[in-house]
Amino acid sequence: MVVGVAGYYGFKNAGDEAILEAIARELKARGHQVLALSGDPKRTAEAHGIRAAHRLNPLALLQADLWLLGGGGLLQDATSSLSLLYYLSVLRAARFFRKRVVVFNQSLGPLSPWGERQVQRALRGIPLILRDQDSLDYAKRLGLPATLGADPALLLTPPPVKREEDLVLVIPRAGVEPEAIKNLYITANHLFHEGKQVLVLLLQPGYDDAIAKEFYLHRIEATSDPRRVLYLAAQAGYVISMRLHGLILAAAAGTPFAALSYDPKVAAFAKETGAYYQELPGDPIKLSKAAMYGRYPDWDKVALLKERARRSFDLALGEGEPVRRSRERG
Repeated sequence: MVVGVAGYYGFKNAGDEAILEAIARELKARGHQVLALSGDPKRTAEAHGIRAAHRLNPLALLQADLWLLGGGGLLQDATSSLSLLYYLSVLRAARFFRKRVVVFNQSLGPLSPWGERQVQRALRGIPLILRDQDSLDYAKRLGLPATLGADPALLLTPPPVKREEDLVLVIPRAGVEPEAIKNLYITANHLFHEGKQVLVLLLQPGYDDAIAKEFYLHRIEATSDPRRVLYLAAQAGYVISMRLHGLILAAAAGTPFAALSYDPKVAAFAKETGAYYQELPGDPIKLSKAAMYGRYPDWDKVALLKERARRSFDLALGEGEPVRRSRERG
């Protein structure tokens, strides 16, 4: 079967590329072909070893048997109402072509009242697999039946690398309030003065470049390659991240982590894994102590999330209730 995947791919965001890498690996391991919609099809095909088509080419939807709205935080309009309309239009077009469609391991929200109405209309009759409990509860409030999954990137396997217990990855994100960036910088300074090696890791080169100068006293690396991020997460003794996939790849690598949450999806993952987290703008003293004194997530909860991620593929590929409902036309 050819499985199509639509998401924020080909834009040099390590988190979204990690999602696609995990989906592609799992689908190929199950004997399926993968076709991704991408902003940079050539780069996506080469990076992930799959077929790719431009995300603005509606005829590409004819080339797959099943379409997954493939992971991430796409069902929100806090970033852009046009972005939400794009992804909902992909779902509508795929259904128009009578393709099976599954919303796959998404977060839901934040949504304006207008966005809620758009989502309620577009997702009626579409199987909905959500990656966190907060999103599941939100879907129920909107009257949308949903199943609980988990982020596919949790299933990525870390490379064999020697762990450096004194290495702390600090992962900021551009586009948040300046005080939060300042507090994360202070956190990095505290850790450095306590004898830790600090590596500031930027997961979206270009977008995150604007804040690199704020961490000029520290070693900085920028990469959109999820394999590199996973390598560094496995090498580190601790990860402090604003970005969700900094946390998820740390969890995949078995490295303890703490979150500075700029978005409900970050807080939701921290809560579901029992990890320490703060809302913006954060407290740098408490955040640095989390790393110095080893505040760990609940690894049993992480293992449960990984199992949910595996099971979500069974559901999406047709072995469970959600895909049977997708044949209904709404």
